[in-house]
Amino acid sequence: MEHGIEGSLSAVRQQLSNQGYELLSSPPAGLPVPSELGGVDIVFVALEGVEAAVLYRWIERLANRWPRIAVVPVVGYDDQEQAARLLELGCVDYLLSPFSGHQLIQLMRRLDHVEHADEFFVSRSHAGRRLLAMAQRVAMARAPILITGETGTGKEMMARYIHRFSAMDGSPFVAVNCAAIPEAMLESILFGHERGAFTGAVTAQPGKFEQANGGTLLLDEIGELSLPLQAKLLRVLQEQRVERLGAQRDLALDVRVIAATNRDLWQEVEQGRFRADLLFRLDVLSLHVAPLRERTEDVIALAERFIEKYAPGEPAAELLTPSARAALLAHDWPGNVRELENTLQRALVLRNGLFIQPRDLRLPMSANPCAEAKEQDVLPSMPGEQGKAALRASGKWAEYQHVIETIRQCGGHKSKAAERLGMTPRALRYRLNAMREQGVQVPV
Repeated sequence: MEHGIEGSLSAVRQQLSNQGYELLSSPPAGLPVPSELGGVDIVFVALEGVEAAVLYRWIERLANRWPRIAVVPVVGYDDQEQAARLLELGCVDYLLSPFSGHQLIQLMRRLDHVEHADEFFVSRSHAGRRLLAMAQRVAMARAPILITGETGTGKEMMARYIHRFSAMDGSPFVAVNCAAIPEAMLESILFGHERGAFTGAVTAQPGKFEQANGGTLLLDEIGELSLPLQAKLLRVLQEQRVERLGAQRDLALDVRVIAATNRDLWQEVEQGRFRADLLFRLDVLSLHVAPLRERTEDVIALAERFIEKYAPGEPAAELLTPSARAALLAHDWPGNVRELENTLQRALVLRNGLFIQPRDLRLPMSANPCAEAKEQDVLPSMPGEQGKAALRASGKWAEYQHVIETIRQCGGHKSKAAERLGMTPRALRYRLNAMREQGVQVPV
């Protein structure tokens, strides 16, 4: 780092040490990305005296190679525009120099909290990293948040991530799907009711606002609310108080409200289906979860995560053949992450053999570039502990591997391979056909 920024860091080094942190200076931005950064959680990067194009490339390479490391530029007041560009590349935040020890400690505590906000949200793409960086920033505020995005993109997961990351971690998180509850019941469910408030109300019940008090309330599919219920919701948000149906007094609230929708609410306002004043109240801070087709870098990472979820103990990185990966990347995923999860869960159940082939994914032919072509995948090598896990998962794996390796050693000559394997060429042909039926790709 440059001398001025290094001086600022030196002034607070002792404070960080007292808080249990160890502070290291980052390498100059013009150097190659380090090949080993084990144990490093955060990298500070100086902007002073560094050409912008060189810095952008270095940050991008670092973020791609080490996506879990937080990159924080340290900038002067004149470089804030450049810092904004770096935030778009995936940096989680930036520090203005000179900065105080308190500011740095707060930043590092926040980043440490990110490591423990381990909700199921994969973000390898630039769009995903920018979204998480913005989510971390808005989580610190108490203002309402509006999350938009297509069906299945993970809006509820993003709301849970914000809740886990915020100062209200450990407090209640309550989610309500406004589209899944009959309108006649929704008011009672949101605001609660007293005994005798309506026919069938034999006991008093707290509403979702009360249940979420001190924490976060997610109003999913907010665009489905009727106009009368929107008016009542607006009053609760404005007054920060809720009154149960049939009650004589109200209750003070301390609730962060996160609304989510797959609709264009401003278009709904123009068409008279949504109140503009409510939208202004909800859309204080907004996040847009991009569809999966716009963040294809996340597809394989998500697929591997779903394999880990539904097939624990199996080597997730090895089960997808190259042609299956190509098919996943070629599909446009109209159902987004939810469709991808369903596809992988189904493929794990219906696969023929240990490995997942394109046909196991059951995707449209247009999304499977290898469907009608000659399949070139061969059984992947799975050494070490992963190989042991695979062998436990399929007792035939070692046998298949031995047959394929023998054919390779014989230069593809089946008769020579059969002789070395101690079987007739006809028996080898039967064995290879059986392997193909199990989903194993063999040399031509």
